[in-house]
Amino acid sequence: MKLAAQEGLIPGRDLKEKLDNAAKFGFQGIEFWGGGIENRVEEIIKATENHEVKPSTICAGFGGCLLDPNRSERERAMNDIKKLLKAAADIGAVGLIVVPIFGGPRIPDLSPYKSAIELERELLILQLKELGDYAAEVGAYILLEPLNRYETHFLRRLRDAVEICKAVDKPYVRIMADFFHMNIEEPVIADSIREAGEYIKHVHLADSTRLLPGHGHTDFKSGFKALKEVGFDGYMALECGVPGDPFEELPKTVKYLRECMEG
Repeated sequence: MKLAAQEGLIPGRDLKEKLDNAAKFGFQGIEFWGGGIENRVEEIIKATENHEVKPSTICAGFGGCLLDPNRSERERAMNDIKKLLKAAADIGAVGLIVVPIFGGPRIPDLSPYKSAIELERELLILQLKELGDYAAEVGAYILLEPLNRYETHFLRRLRDAVEICKAVDKPYVRIMADFFHMNIEEPVIADSIREAGEYIKHVHLADSTRLLPGHGHTDFKSGFKALKEVGFDGYMALECGVPGDPFEELPKTVKYLRECMEG
């Protein structure tokens, strides 16, 4: 398993300095925000092609919403996601993190015909079949991210996302496991990871406090053990607050996480 951090967490005046600092801190990967990244592809390739720190993933950054009742908003999301998948492939990243919807449902409840969630599920599966074909064509994964109950009504547990993947049945549609959200939604994080198994292609790291691992009560040791058991060998990227000087806190966090992996 490889450690990464989101670009915004790493200090530096430019991308090269950020990459150099990331390497000094002990990271192997860097996760980029998706907004406007299509204009940075050449910059990222040039900076990372001969660097020990590589692009891990692209995090969201698309417009529209896959589950909006307005067709133009859905099409906007579909088109943006395809552009970001292409960018992910171009820079050598694993793929694009996708949250289908934030907040409550936007599609009206049509019960007794079908509930809003039933309609959302069917719509998402159809969209992901198309996106999954495109993802395979360019060679970058769609990484569905379950969120906690305070951020979405839809896809809140790993098993929810795995069920969607199975229904879509496309090899480039997989999931991301986020320790912050799992700490809220999963009864036992390690058990949920084992159940999701090979569908996990990326991981986000944050403690129960939304701060750096080690600043809360999340049990990373058992979670990492479960990831090893299911054969996960990808990137685990920090997505959290840094309480203090990053030049001091980030190396300490890398040391803590490596101890958790070894333990």
